[in-house]
Amino acid sequence: MKVALLGCGVVGSQVVKLLHEQADDLAARIGAPLELAGVAVRRLGRKRDIDVDPALLTTDAEALVTRDDVDLVVEVIGGIEPARSLIVAALSRGKAVVTANKALLAEDGATLHEAARAGGGDLYFEASVAGAIPLLRPLRESLAGDHVRRVLGIVNGTTNYILDQMDTSGASFTDALEEAQALGYAEADPTADVEGFDAAAKAAILAGLAFHSRVTAEQVHREGITEITATDVASAKAMGYVIKLLAICARSDDGSSVGVRVHPAMIPRTHPLAGVREAYNAVFVEAESAGQLMFYGKGAGGAPTASAVLGDLVAVARNRLAGARGPRESTYASLPVHPMGETVTRCHVALDVADRPGVLARVAEEFAQHDVSIQTVRQEGHGDDAQLVIVTHRATDAALTATMESLRKLEFVRAVAGVMRVEGDE
Repeated sequence: MKVALLGCGVVGSQVVKLLHEQADDLAARIGAPLELAGVAVRRLGRKRDIDVDPALLTTDAEALVTRDDVDLVVEVIGGIEPARSLIVAALSRGKAVVTANKALLAEDGATLHEAARAGGGDLYFEASVAGAIPLLRPLRESLAGDHVRRVLGIVNGTTNYILDQMDTSGASFTDALEEAQALGYAEADPTADVEGFDAAAKAAILAGLAFHSRVTAEQVHREGITEITATDVASAKAMGYVIKLLAICARSDDGSSVGVRVHPAMIPRTHPLAGVREAYNAVFVEAESAGQLMFYGKGAGGAPTASAVLGDLVAVARNRLAGARGPRESTYASLPVHPMGETVTRCHVALDVADRPGVLARVAEEFAQHDVSIQTVRQEGHGDDAQLVIVTHRATDAALTATMESLRKLEFVRAVAGVMRVEGDE
């Protein structure tokens, strides 16, 4: 069976390496050998992480994926175009496609799935979320007979490393980011990671699989970690919490819609996700019958991602050899994505206030007027250093936002110093 590889960068070079090193094992597992038919690259003379037969290299990716002798296509070039056109061209001709392209799947997965349906080929994408962690196939297949209620996870290793360093060493965001870049965990331009774009794309894919509904990245509420300060992290630590950038996909209480969001949140240090350190990923899945499941491992990197690609490659090759097809896109539920304002959350609020009688009562009154009840409140410091630290009960995000706006208008509130959602201890 002949394989066309699109891209030979960090992940693609590892795919080539594994295809060569594990050729005999892969042939035994599939029932037929895999042969690399060609590798599409942007520049032929570029130095690569692994030696590739120059005769296999080509800059004409379209000609490669449309060759009659190519059975399977692996796409690891990323981005929207030309990846979308190349994948559609392959699927339209009945070829199986394995992709790690989270951005494309989250933006226009519908086009890819429709091309797979029309052409009769498989579309597998395990490597698009959480690297080597087997996560999408359990959602897509193992839990297909269950009712998933919520998916809560750390799906970006860069931000987890930064927040972990801020928590363990007291580093500032800037210092932790520079360390992540020095170690290769963060790109020179870290925007996609630290502003939550990468995690939002992954959240869209997870929600689509978990709730059998199409979800795009633009429907995901997204907040990054650039505003998190060392003071925020220390305050959370003092209360027994840790701050993580979470992807949260959950059904509404009545099951009529889903909420999909990415934002920093405080979680108790007793929660399984709290112990996820450095650049690791972990996803917590709650299902009606299976209960609580946790998937943990390396969420990025050439070798881990290539492992997921090879797993998919074996699956689609087996299907093709047997004349079978893998699972199709499941969107029968068609649940709408409700706006963030309707999402029910809890909130940690720090208020810099004037230290005088009646302040606490007036603050409590503002919360009550917006139907937000207070779970705990404590005062830290005195005089010019006075601060109220409040944790609310669950309320809609719109009500919490309105409360914050009202508090900022009070004459004795010098600043709303920190607002952080609280997850994982309801």
